Amino acid sequence: MTSLQKSDAPAAGSAVVCRNLTRFFGAVRALHQVSLSINRGEIVCLVGDNGAGKSTLVKILSGTLAPDDGRIEIDGRDYRRYDMREAQRLGIQTVHQHLALCDKLSAAENIVLGREPGRFRFGPIEVFDRARAREIAEQSLKAVSATIPNIDLPVEKLSGGQRQAIAIARAVNAADRMVIFDEPTAALGIKQTAATLDAIRKVADTGLAALVIMHNLDDVYEIADRIIALRLGFVVADVPRSGMSRSELAARMSGHD
Repeated sequence: MTSLQKSDAPAAGSAVVCRNLTRFFGAVRALHQVSLSINRGEIVCLVGDNGAGKSTLVKILSGTLAPDDGRIEIDGRDYRRYDMREAQRLGIQTVHQHLALCDKLSAAENIVLGREPGRFRFGPIEVFDRARAREIAEQSLKAVSATIPNIDLPVEKLSGGQRQAIAIARAVNAADRMVIFDEPTAALGIKQTAATLDAIRKVADTGLAALVIMHNLDDVYEIADRIIALRLGFVVADVPRSGMSRSELAARMSGHD
């Protein structure tokens, strides 16, 4: 299923279930028996101080790090570990903080990168369908309510907010289960942050799960359906947005509850 075929309404059911995920780095325990679920059409904000285990959990889910124990359940099947390629095959995409865009390629080319449409084959060579790529890019940007004045411009000529929109549109084009966002608003101004939060809402509206690492609690309470807090590798809160005040959440994250 591509982003152009996703439902306008959130799909029911769990996208990903984690059971007792544990990870050590030497003698340091980064995650301890972390269990949680992330549902389709849901925005889950993952919060915690530095060293809480957020990045470790995201690396495991995105396939760049294996747990020492525990498993991930997807569609009833258990995965002890999988690599990044398998994660992508399962429909999981990550929007990294550094975005991982190719500066010399156009916005449209970045959005379809790795899933380039072909027009026809010339022997073993498939000819790139530029018109179809532009169409996919425009529809992917529209799906997250983003506007790029000229999608044929190299992304190096675009603003930080526009580059963020391209990275999100690329993830939506490729994902059919979950998009992970790593600090998506960290380097953005007020206007760009609002646009990015709106784009994340649109991602969930397509029926994809959205897992968002965030430090800014104002942004968390603006966008989250559910909040999961980690502290020293443990889950210390897993509540709907209305289930815990900001002061209670901050206390839980810091261990002063």
